[in-house]
Amino acid sequence: MSHMQAVDLARLAEELGLDVAGAAPASAYAETERHIRDRKERGLFADMRFTMATPEVSCHPEALLDGARTVVSAALCYWHDADEPPPGQGRLPRYTWFDAYAVLRERLDELGRRLGGEYRVLVDQNQHVDREAAARSGVGFYGKNTMLITRRFGSWVVLGTLVTDVELEPTPPLDADCGSCTLCIEACPTGALDEPGVLDATRCLSYWTQAAEPIPQGYREELGDQVYGCDICQDVCPWNRGVEKRRAGLAPPAGAEPHVSLVDWLEASDDELAARYDRLFVPRNDPRYLRRNALVALGNSGGDPSPARPYAEGDDPLLREHAEWALGRMENA
Repeated sequence: MSHMQAVDLARLAEELGLDVAGAAPASAYAETERHIRDRKERGLFADMRFTMATPEVSCHPEALLDGARTVVSAALCYWHDADEPPPGQGRLPRYTWFDAYAVLRERLDELGRRLGGEYRVLVDQNQHVDREAAARSGVGFYGKNTMLITRRFGSWVVLGTLVTDVELEPTPPLDADCGSCTLCIEACPTGALDEPGVLDATRCLSYWTQAAEPIPQGYREELGDQVYGCDICQDVCPWNRGVEKRRAGLAPPAGAEPHVSLVDWLEASDDELAARYDRLFVPRNDPRYLRRNALVALGNSGGDPSPARPYAEGDDPLLREHAEWALGRMENA
């Protein structure tokens, strides 16, 4: 017999500030594991690791906690409104404006305490495929852009998981999908979503802002003023329409940062830049990759070229090449 009914879980989740929650039995994600292995063999993950690195772990929530019986999935909406970035500013994807994962982690930990028993919280960790848990428990469904889409908040959510030895009534998967819509596929400027439901990371703008390699020249103009990540496939998704009404009047957390100063990213010290943006995934925690992104955004902005010149004359071959590209683009604009 279940120790908690689905309606009681929903009530408790709402009380704790979780926007969507669901539960599923703790069992292996066999199909997801097969998909991960297949896509790794096809090279679609490029050099990304994350949950794809060890599917023998991330697809087995039943092994993440002794006596695991239930996987509770939760979603927290991070959408907030903001003005367009002024000249000289770089754009960040919405999920990075503040550390929504930290908020979700705290609320899931409180949920675990309320449920009792032994539990383990996994938020933004490589040991568990959060999207699969969310799909199984009806928190959302997989979109053609590979994002997890919820009914009320679309894909503007971060996901987290609570594995517990408490038995909860399962919540059924959503009876919803993308239908015949292909807007995200058509909007992706690099064709990273040409195979619906499969992301080719080697063609994804978000991947290249986080890669430890030069950004391919053919993709740099497509980044525009984006200095990290990419929201294009979310911006066009019909399931994401209306979130601005549901979030109207909700002020973003203190310190939320939708835009950044390109000059600041290029002139701040390494230690300062690394400390201020530790919420972002940066290869080897090396801020030179943030500077690389800022140089591309500067070249696309057509602003003052002077911050790029020291890098064009510097010893770092990665930054020198991107600075030279930025200066050439501004000269030819």
